[in-house]
Amino acid sequence: MQVLVNGVRLFFDVEGAKLVPDGPVMREKPTLLLLHGGPGFDHSIYKPAYSALADIVQIIYLDHRGNGRSEDGPRESWNLPQWGDDVRAFCDILGIASPIVLGVSFGGMVALAYATRHPAHPCKLVLISTEAAGGTHLERRVALFERFGGGGSAGAPPVPGGSGAPRSGFARGLATAGHAAVHAHSARSGRGAPRGQPVGGAALVHKTGRRSPHVRHVRGSSPHPMSNSILGGEDDPIHPIETQADIAAALPAHLVQFERFPNCRHAVVPDAPERAMAVIRNFIEHR
Repeated sequence: MQVLVNGVRLFFDVEGAKLVPDGPVMREKPTLLLLHGGPGFDHSIYKPAYSALADIVQIIYLDHRGNGRSEDGPRESWNLPQWGDDVRAFCDILGIASPIVLGVSFGGMVALAYATRHPAHPCKLVLISTEAAGGTHLERRVALFERFGGGGSAGAPPVPGGSGAPRSGFARGLATAGHAAVHAHSARSGRGAPRGQPVGGAALVHKTGRRSPHVRHVRGSSPHPMSNSILGGEDDPIHPIETQADIAAALPAHLVQFERFPNCRHAVVPDAPERAMAVIRNFIEHR
């Protein structure tokens, strides 16, 4: 399905009913809006894993502008403020109030942009394997890519230049290696590369539009208590666990559930499906 949002037709899909029978009445389930990673991917890589939540929430999968089955729009609009505003406008058009917004990787950056620009709108945020400020913890990223890629680890994506490359050149290859890592996981999962816009077509976004709102803006952005669940893999070379720790530290402690996943890389839910889904489910039902 598509809907016109801020001049661009965005694709979305819905899983689960909004109203369900509960004895003699109809009970309304909360809406979970899932924002996919990338840029250059689409929502399909999160199926069927997140379908397990459809008994407690109605799930809406949204393809960002310039991604998946959504229209591109002008390339100058491929930036986090616009993507964040698209989320709010999409919800307004569909009549979605107080959504639970779940963002994975790049989708988490969009979720943060949306939440900092429209802090009164979401009721909860779930942030997985993401960051709030680009360019942080570079040495940690490099070390993890060298550990998993530069040393010839089986099944790991190749890292440009190898472990002996100059660090400046190595850092320039991180975005390419990150895409390779997700594609490698998709291939191992039997799904192949996600359908939609080609990854190469989103290269401009990495250069001009991928920087998130800085973590210092997160703490004071919301005038009302909004619960936040943050999940990250301790072996993630793309968004190291330290970047999620920065987000958690910037928020009031009583509003944050921060879960670290040992022996997990960038794909926390595929790497630790039972625990990760249990954490998300518990957050939705009890926080």
